[in-house]
Amino acid sequence: MNPFGGSNLEEKYERLKDYLSGLKSAAIAFSGGVDSTFLLFAAKEALGNRAIAITANSDLFPEREHKEALDFAKKYHMKQIVFDVDEFEIEGFANNPENRCYLCKKTIFSQIKKLAKENGALYVAEGSNMDDNGDYRPGMKAIAELEIKSPLRQVGLYKEEIRELSKKLGLPTWEKPSFACLASRFVYGEKITREKLQIVGKAEQFLLDLGFRQVRVRLHHNIARIETDSFELDRFLNKEMRELVNNRLKELGFQYISLDLQGYRTGSMNEVIIE
Repeated sequence: MNPFGGSNLEEKYERLKDYLSGLKSAAIAFSGGVDSTFLLFAAKEALGNRAIAITANSDLFPEREHKEALDFAKKYHMKQIVFDVDEFEIEGFANNPENRCYLCKKTIFSQIKKLAKENGALYVAEGSNMDDNGDYRPGMKAIAELEIKSPLRQVGLYKEEIRELSKKLGLPTWEKPSFACLASRFVYGEKITREKLQIVGKAEQFLLDLGFRQVRVRLHHNIARIETDSFELDRFLNKEMRELVNNRLKELGFQYISLDLQGYRTGSMNEVIIE
């Protein structure tokens, strides 16, 4: 039975599988997020056992994200290679310059390329999509320099299309909130430490446990700037909710707690960059 029912999305998905088939073998940089999960599934359909997943274990991603990546690969019987990475060993990373993402991606994907070669994969592919073209993303420069493939962009897939296809394919990530590494919560120039990463991670997990679906806790020195979906902003009108969140985040070490009235949006830390 055709899960798509005939559509432009079906055509894009078929083009994606054709593109992946043409690679002969590939290692997918797999974080467990919406895009990389969809890409890995498509690669498995197109390449069978010639597709492998490579996952970085890092302090920049909460344990829940890592566990979901492991569980998915196990459920779908996919070969997965996991390696540890310590971004604090990357020169300049902790100082959080505007090209921080470039420094990280260059290091991590260099290691992924090495592991891919050792395991017989001809290419490495990653899960950026067409929506990633419109923001300041220095990490994409590293992707290009290392000649990493970007199949979802190659066939013109957007985030919402990936979600729709994921739903039709029965993937558990189709409605999973978007997530980016915890370093993206720091205003540029704010020194990144393991302690601060843990604080931000705990603050976001607290909000998730309260039922907020899409959240970011951005760190501006001693200020927490909370972003959440616009339809969830009204929950903060409740006095008990405000007090609960305020007290917990202050316990974690923030001195001031603020709510961003624009709501959640990707790349909000890049809004201050003038190119």
